[in-house]
Amino acid sequence: MRLLLVEDSARLRELVGDTIRGAGWRLDAVGSVAQAQEALATTRYDLVLLDLGLPDGDGLTVLRDLRRARDPTPVLALTARTAVDERIAGLDAGADDYLGKPFNNGELLARARALLRRAPLVADPVLETGALRFDPATQEASCAGEIIALAPRERAALEILLRHAGRVTPKRGLEAMLSEFDGETSPNAIELVLSRLRRKLAPYETRAAIETVRGVGYMLRETRADTGEA
Repeated sequence: MRLLLVEDSARLRELVGDTIRGAGWRLDAVGSVAQAQEALATTRYDLVLLDLGLPDGDGLTVLRDLRRARDPTPVLALTARTAVDERIAGLDAGADDYLGKPFNNGELLARARALLRRAPLVADPVLETGALRFDPATQEASCAGEIIALAPRERAALEILLRHAGRVTPKRGLEAMLSEFDGETSPNAIELVLSRLRRKLAPYETRAAIETVRGVGYMLRETRADTGEA
């Protein structure tokens, strides 16, 4: 199991992190809306522990983005907001459970276990943009039924871009993905992988283009079949 903790207090991140890892679960911990969105854009989690009061915005923004993307990942809201209407707002936004601060670590683990037990086992859908398809189950990329031969890092990059087609994928998120294959990565590692990926997709009429968003990251967008434009 891999969990994401979104909490702006460094001390609380440390304490909750020790509790979660002590239970045998892997944990990534971040402290802002931007960091949470970046983590969720590049990693699949079994449970999100989400503080609603964050320094750069409301945790409800993260929650609503997840649900708009039809992401069923369970979310346990951790917050000092105790008013009934605020709890209702969190649940209506898509939270699966609510735990007020301060909380008991034993109760936190119990609620986490309950949500993980209830989490649906949903098969990954085939990802599509234009005529480009990627099956996460088989790790096969194809166009019009023809398999496109890709290296492992190219497949991983393509899957991330397809999961967030039409939206910018932060460069740092892709760099984190590459580090899982190679450990330390060079500054131009992402550019090299995407350059090879573009070259391998070029012979196919995918109706999809990988764009560089300068200073931010990359975006996969659908293009028109006749002009190659969006």
